[in-house]
Formats: sequence, C-alpha cells, structure tokens
Amino acid sequence: MNIILTGATGTLGSQVLFSMLESRFNELESLYLIVRKKNKTSPTERVSKMLKSSIAPDFISANENAISEKIQVVNAEEILTPEQFLLKGKRYYFIHSAGFVNLSVDPNSKEEIFKENLTLTQNIFEVYTPYLEKFIYISTAFSIGKLDSLLKDNYLTTEQADYRNYYEASKHAAEKYLVNAGNNAKIPVQILRPSVLGGNIINTPSFFISKYMVFYLFAKFFHRNTSSDSIRIQANKDSILNIIPTDYAAKVITKVFDTAIEQLNIVNSTGTNIFSGITKILETVDFRNFRLTQELIATATDFESTLEKFYYETIGVHLTPYLTSLPQEWDTTLLESILPIPKYNLEDYLVSTVEFAKTNGFRNQRW
Repeated sequence: MNIILTGATGTLGSQVLFSMLESRFNELESLYLIVRKKNKTSPTERVSKMLKSSIAPDFISANENAISEKIQVVNAEEILTPEQFLLKGKRYYFIHSAGFVNLSVDPNSKEEIFKENLTLTQNIFEVYTPYLEKFIYISTAFSIGKLDSLLKDNYLTTEQADYRNYYEASKHAAEKYLVNAGNNAKIPVQILRPSVLGGNIINTPSFFISKYMVFYLFAKFFHRNTSSDSIRIQANKDSILNIIPTDYAAKVITKVFDTAIEQLNIVNSTGTNIFSGITKILETVDFRNFRLTQELIATATDFESTLEKFYYETIGVHLTPYLTSLPQEWDTTLLESILPIPKYNLEDYLVSTVEFAKTNGFRNQRW
C-alpha cells in the first residue's frame, strides 16, 4: 500500500500519520508526506521533530529505522510535480488533509480561501490522476452550510446557497468537484468530514491538540483579557457545539480510507448546548463578567464596552455565525458501526480541554 498525505504536521494530519504508522504499518510500502517549509525549518526537519516529540506514540520511537525507510518527505513546493518523486506504474491513496481554515466573512478574503481550498484541490487531483488508486478528501462537517435538519452523510445532492462563510462554501465546492472529476476519471473519491476538533481522549497525553483553534480561540481571548469591562455574547440558546476528539477522528480515517465508503461525517452523536458550553469555557478561564443574549449585536452603536467592541471586531466576526446558528444534528449510525464514539461527559471534556490549553499557555506546537 502506497499513501500520499498532505497536512501531516497539522492538527488532524499528524494524528492520522501516527494512527497510520501504528495500525497499518505492515501494510505500508511507502508513505509520502507533503510538507511546507516553515521559516528556516525544512519539511524534513519538521517531520523529524514531530516524530521525535513527546506526543508521538511509543511505537514510533521503537521502530524508528523501519519507519524512516518507508517515509519520504516532499517539499510542498513540489506538490504539483508528482513525476519528480512518484514511481510510474504504482498507484497511491492520496489523503488530502491539508486545508486553509479561514472563517472570514470579508468578501476580500473569498478569492484566497477558494484558491487554497478549491483551486489547489482541483490542480492536485488533475496532476495526480495517472497515479491515483483513490483520492480521500478531508472536508468539514459544516460544509453543508446553514441546514438545521438531521444531517445524513450525503451532502452532495444538496444545493446550498446559504453558508456561514467562504470556508464552508469552498469546501463544499471542492467536494462536488472531486466526486464529479472522480467519476469522469473512474477514480474512487471519498469525502470525510470531521466536526470541530478537540483534544485527544484515546491517545496520551490526554486532551493534547497541536493547534488551538475555534472554541480554544474563544477561551484564549478571554483568558488573556485584562479588562474589567463586561460583555454581552450573542448566541442562540438552542444551538449546539459539536466537538470530536482529534485522535478519534484520525482513527476513523485510518480505518475507512481504503473501504467502499464514499461519504462519512465524523461527528459526535450529541453536542453541548451553546449557552452551557460558553459558560463552562469562560468559567474555566476565570472570566465571569459576561451575559449571554439572543439580542442582535451588530453595529458600533450597539456596543456597551470597549471589550465588547474589540470582541465583535475580532474573533466575534468569525464565531458569531456559529454561536447563533440553528441547531444541527448528525446521523451517526454509519460512524458508530465503524468505530464507536467514546463515551464521556461532554461538559467535563470541554472543561478538561480548556484546562489543558491553559496549562500549556495556549501555545501551538512548533513543528
């Protein structure tokens, strides 16, 4: 089995890599990791640093030489020239985990978001077509946009025009392109859609996550606040925060990428009520001078404090569309049949993940 993986140093991609090495190692012939250079750190150095880090499974250090023989690191600058590093006559599973997560609603951001998430994906599929055994695309459970019915795994028959941001729209467009292109080229395509990624619950260290995003940004914002101002936070009291542990999502991807499953939402069967969840997050970071409201807070004349203005002009721009959404629920019947979702108290988990982030100063891993 030959695999190409993008995003291997990212939050989900790194866990997919660890899971692949642990559970599918004997099946692996070669594993190509397409990685960007970061500042002065080369792609090879980044991967080496990650594999030798304290969060890597013991299996990796115990099999270092054997793993190094199967892994080949490719500079992301060469991603569109596969003939330079792939072998003719072989077929590869391409797991496209890398993505541009930008929740901006600024029209000026649309072109860049679509370029990274749609155009690049199109270009990748086209140049790798002669080498593909299968193309696996890691999308998002929110690519369906603003729908409040019970969501099934098939998003591709839904014509959606109401997205919360360009990120959702670009991911949905990429899904539709890939399935159509795959059909034309007779190459199987699989769409896998995790919801909000949270800290590990199966692997150690417990609650580890390599990059603090989404609800972690919310916690980080208020944890670092030194103002005595009060703030109103607009949210829908019926909305739900759906978080899935990253290591669980990675294990599901590792189990299903070579199966006949065409679409799968990797989501929690239940979610945390948004009012309760926000309260738990803010209490955990010791911020209590807030009031949750369903009132519309949209213009500068509505702001009651400097902190409130700062919030709505920064992270509130990106998070409010989710906090105020209609509640979304997912059918997890297929997911549970593949790998049962771990059972745990959702609010306790939320508190534990934020506590872990606090302990680590909300510092992202520097690979």
